[in-house]
Amino acid sequence: MTGRLSPAHHIWLARPSLNLDAAQRFYADGLGLRVLHRSAHDEFAALLMLGLPGAAWHLELTQAHHLYVAPTPTAEDLLVLYLDGPVPPDLIRRLEAHGGGRVAALNPYWDRWGVTVRDPDGFRLVLCTRNWQSAP
Repeated sequence: MTGRLSPAHHIWLARPSLNLDAAQRFYADGLGLRVLHRSAHDEFAALLMLGLPGAAWHLELTQAHHLYVAPTPTAEDLLVLYLDGPVPPDLIRRLEAHGGGRVAALNPYWDRWGVTVRDPDGFRLVLCTRNWQSAP
């Protein structure tokens, strides 16, 4: 690394979860992410890594073994996926069938340009109809 970030650097977003099975159903079976890794026997926590093969990012959900770490999402803790087109109604139905709940966004921008769904731990997933490069 030359001291500068590049598009090749990987992004890892980590969050606590109270139920990794429910999270896997929501993000893998509902949204369509792949389980990149799942471990129940790490010293500190069980973990679930989700993403897309070849992508420079992944979502890691952890459940600590020996202490209680509650997810503390706010209405502005968002994971935004820019779909560059309409949100497929069957995707919303799958997310709801796999533990999600559609909610109104705190910021009306997201209701104008997409759909917000709460995951089983209360974090918000926004499916945005815009291309990320066209979003202000």
